[in-house]
Amino acid sequence: MTLLGAISIPWSGWVWPAGVLVLVVLALLVWSYRHAPGLGAAHTIAFCLKLLGVLILALCLIEPLWSGRRAKSGANLFVVAADNSDSMNIRDRGSDQSRGDALRAILPADGGGTWVAALAENFQLRQYTFDSRLRRTTDFSELTFDGKVSSIGTVLHTIAERYRNRPLAGVLLMTDGIATDMGEQTYDVSGLPPVYPVVVGRSAPQRDIALSNVSVSQTAFEDAPVTIQADAQATGFAARNVAIELTTEAGAVVERQQWSIRRNEDKQVFRFRLRPEETGVLFYRLRIAEVTDEKSEQSEEATLANNERTVVVDRGEGPYRILYVGGRPDWEFAFLKRAISDDEQVDLVGLIRVALREPKYDWRGHAGESSNPLYRGFDPEDAEQTEQYDQPVLVRLGTRDEKELLEGFPKTPEDLFEYHAIILDDTEASFFTHDQMDLVRRFVVDRGGGFLMLGGQASFQRGGFDRTPIGGILPVYLDRVPEVSSTAPIRLNLTREGWLEPWARLRDNEQDERQRLSDMPDFRVLNRIDSVKPGARVVATVGDQADPLPALVVQRLGNGRSAALTVGDVWRWGLRELEMRKDMDKFWRQTLRWLVADVPERMSIQVAHDSDGAEQAVVLRVRTRDEGFEPLDNVSVAIEVRPPGGETVRLPATPATSESGLFEATYLPRTSGGYFAQAEIVDPDGSKVGDAETGWTVDLEAREFGSIQTNRALLESLARQTRGRLVELSELDDFARSLPSQEVPITTVSIRSLWDLPGVMPAVFLFALACFIAEWAIRRWKGMP
Repeated sequence: MTLLGAISIPWSGWVWPAGVLVLVVLALLVWSYRHAPGLGAAHTIAFCLKLLGVLILALCLIEPLWSGRRAKSGANLFVVAADNSDSMNIRDRGSDQSRGDALRAILPADGGGTWVAALAENFQLRQYTFDSRLRRTTDFSELTFDGKVSSIGTVLHTIAERYRNRPLAGVLLMTDGIATDMGEQTYDVSGLPPVYPVVVGRSAPQRDIALSNVSVSQTAFEDAPVTIQADAQATGFAARNVAIELTTEAGAVVERQQWSIRRNEDKQVFRFRLRPEETGVLFYRLRIAEVTDEKSEQSEEATLANNERTVVVDRGEGPYRILYVGGRPDWEFAFLKRAISDDEQVDLVGLIRVALREPKYDWRGHAGESSNPLYRGFDPEDAEQTEQYDQPVLVRLGTRDEKELLEGFPKTPEDLFEYHAIILDDTEASFFTHDQMDLVRRFVVDRGGGFLMLGGQASFQRGGFDRTPIGGILPVYLDRVPEVSSTAPIRLNLTREGWLEPWARLRDNEQDERQRLSDMPDFRVLNRIDSVKPGARVVATVGDQADPLPALVVQRLGNGRSAALTVGDVWRWGLRELEMRKDMDKFWRQTLRWLVADVPERMSIQVAHDSDGAEQAVVLRVRTRDEGFEPLDNVSVAIEVRPPGGETVRLPATPATSESGLFEATYLPRTSGGYFAQAEIVDPDGSKVGDAETGWTVDLEAREFGSIQTNRALLESLARQTRGRLVELSELDDFARSLPSQEVPITTVSIRSLWDLPGVMPAVFLFALACFIAEWAIRRWKGMP
C-alpha cells in the first residue's frame, strides 16, 4: 500500500512570531552552551536535542497542511467476501468457539462489523459469501458454514471478471486459507485487485485423526486380487492406539488393523488385501477412530469429517470367453480346462485339430461317399456339413451352442470379436488364411483382446509365423532364432519385471516364491527366442543367469495385449506332486485372468470427473459398438444413477460430437458415498441392444479437510502478489479507516491540517517531550549546569 500526499506550510500571521521564537531560543541556547566548561560531544548532542524540540513546538504554531489524494467518496467499489465452507466449523485448540463463530462476531449480522460502516462511508460495498461459488449477501445472515469446498482461486477470478474495467479498490477475503483449488506455490493472480486476507483461526496444530490418499488397485493375483491402500495421519495422539476398519456397504467388518501412535505428529500407510466373493460393482468403507475402553473417554477431535472414506471395486460380471486353438491333442488343454473348472468368470472354448488334411482315396469310403469316414455317424441329417477329405478334422469343446465354431476358426469380426482372448497352441501358420491372421491382428489392436501363443513344435518360427500378421503382434522377434542344441536343464526363473507382476507370482512373500521356483521340475520343450521387441517385458526366463533366454514375454499392443510362452510342456509341472499341480492350476488361472483384464465390452460406461467443476460433477460416457466393434450411433441411451441412500435418477445421454458411438450425460452428486450407474442401450425399434454398469465414489469433504490448519502462508503469498497485505481480526477497524488514504482507482485531492490526521498531534508532542527529556538526561549524566 502507498500513502499519497505532501506537507506544505501556508503563509499566515503565525509565521513571523514562530520564526522570532526560534531565533530567540537559538540565541539563548548558544549563549548558555558557549559558557559551559569542557565542551564536547555530549554538549553538542544535548544542544541539538533541545533545539529540535523547540523547532517542533514552533511548527505547531504554524499549523502545516497535508495535501494528498484520497479515495473519492462513493466512486470506488470494494468487495467483502466471507468463507462459508465446512472447515469454518473447526474449533481451534485453546479456543472456546469455532472459526465460524469468530467470523460471525465481527460481521453485521450479529451486531458487530463497525468496520463495515467505516468502509461504507467511502466505498460502494459489495458483500458476498463463498464456498464452491460466489453468492451475494446483504448482511451475511446466510452464513451456514456447510459448503463442501473452498474455491478461493475460482472465487477471486470470478470477482476479477465480474468487476473488470470497473473501479474495484480491493477485496477483503475473510477465510481460514484452506483452498481446495489452489496450490501452495503456483497460482494465477493476473487481473486481480489488491487482496486483503483476514486470517480466521489459529495456526497451532489441531488434535485430529484423518484418512487421505485412498487408492484401489486390482490385479490377477488369485489369493488377494484387490488391494486398498490409505494414508493415515494423527496429530496430538501420542502414546494412543488407533484402529482402522474395512467394512462392506452393509457394515460387515472385512478386516481391522491397529496403529500404536508414537509421536505427536505421526503418519502410517495401511494396506488391505481382499478377495471379494461377489462380482460386479462393490462398495467398501474405511473408518479410523481412537481405541478406548469403557472407562476412558474418547479424545475430542477437531473434526470427524475426515475419519471415513468410501471406495469402489469393480470385479466385472463375466463370463470372459477365451478361444483355445490347438494344433493337435495334448495335455495342455486338459490341464487348462481343469484349472478353471471352478472359475465361473472364465469360459474356455476349445477348437482342437485331431487330424491334418487327409487326401481322398477311393477305397477308403463307401461307394459314392465324399465325406471323411472319420466323421461317419455324425450329423446324419446334414451330410453336406460333415468334414471333407481335404479339410482338417476339428473338435469343438465347451461351445455355447451347436453353431459356434461349426465352420472352424472364425472368418468374420462378428464371430471372433465375441471372445475376450485367444490362446494359440502348437498350430502352424498354414492352418489360417491370410485374412484370418489379419483378423487376429485386428482382434488385438482394434478390439482390445488378449493373445497368447504357447510353445510347441508348430509354434513361433517353426510354425512359419515369421513375417505374418500373427507374427507381427507377438512380443518377440522370429527372424533371428539360433539353431543351437543344448542339454542344459530348462528351468523357469522370474525376472525383475516378473517379481513386480502379481499375476506371475504364486506366493505372498519372496522367500516362499524362491523356494517354489527351486522345486519346479525341468521342462523339455523350448522354442528358442533371443530378442524381444521394444516395449515388451520379459516376465520369466529359462537357462542360466549368464545367458538367459526369454520364456514368458508380454506387451501392450494397440488397445489389447499379447504374450508369448516359449515353453511347450507346461503340463509337465503338474505331474509330480499334488502341491505342484495346485501351483500350476493357480498359474493358469492368474495368467488367463491377466489375459482378459481390461478387455473392453461392446457396451461400456466410464466416469470422468470434471476437473474444473468445484462441486465434483461427473460426466458419464457410454461407448456403444456393434458385433464387429464398429461405433453404433443409431441407438438411444439412458443412464440410471443410484445415489447412496437415495432414489434412482434416470438421465438421458446425448451423442457426443467428438467421437462416433459415444454418448454423454452429466450428473452432480449431492452427498458423499458410493454411486452406482447402469446404462441401457436400445435400438430404434425399441429392443434392448445391451447394457453396462459402473460405480464411483464421492467424498465432498476430502479436499476441504485434507488439511485442517489455517493456511497463513498461502494468504500471505496471495496478498504480496496482489499488492495487498494481511489483516488481523483485531486490525479491522484501523484498516477500514486507513483504506481511503491508500492507492485506489478513483481519487480526489484532499487538503487539511496535518494535525487533523489520526495520531499525528499526539506523536509530535511525545517526540518533542522525548527530545527535552533526553537533553536533560545528558546534562545530568555529564554534570552540566
